[in-house]
Amino acid sequence: MKETTPAPLSGRRAQAARNDQRILDAARAVFVADPGAPIAAVAECAGVGIGALYRRYASKEELLRQINAEALQRYIAAAEAALADDGDPWSAFADFMRRIVDADTHSLTLRLAGTFTPTDELTREAAKAQELNVRLFERTRAAGAIRSDIEVGDITLLLEQLAAVRVAGEERTRQLRHRYLALLLDALHASSGTQLPGPPPGWEEISRRWET
Repeated sequence: MKETTPAPLSGRRAQAARNDQRILDAARAVFVADPGAPIAAVAECAGVGIGALYRRYASKEELLRQINAEALQRYIAAAEAALADDGDPWSAFADFMRRIVDADTHSLTLRLAGTFTPTDELTREAAKAQELNVRLFERTRAAGAIRSDIEVGDITLLLEQLAAVRVAGEERTRQLRHRYLALLLDALHASSGTQLPGPPPGWEEISRRWET
């Protein structure tokens, strides 16, 4: 069956979609910088009127949910792409880590966990992301490509550590994050012979941070 190309949006709909994306991009930037910022700061950053913002998002809480939903969708897409890669398991895992660092999804966890109440849908999406995490990690471990004393929860917190790297300038921040990711991947790929101290974090321990 021949695939059909979606019809382009009309002028007003296209403008509305652009405005919505500007709002979401602005909300992410504003709230990562200052989780306590008012919603008016988002409107100012996006260059839209406060009325236009409220017509799309009735509250700051709703806006926070939406930017986190988008981040989860990006994360899930990256994990699914890695699992669909039937090449070398380690290369697929390493590429996944690089994509997640570039997507910067974990900055939202660092700054926004516990600041709003997730919907049931967000909770389901987070559980789906975790299920994909486990599948990708177990495939990598089954291939003997990752040190034996690492667990999937360790990967989550390591990604958060990389997201905490932030200096002046987006490109410089990206360079440094990938610099330290390269070090982490080397450490994960081959065991040094030194046993890691303490137990790894569990999913319940990680997810509890989103409780308000």
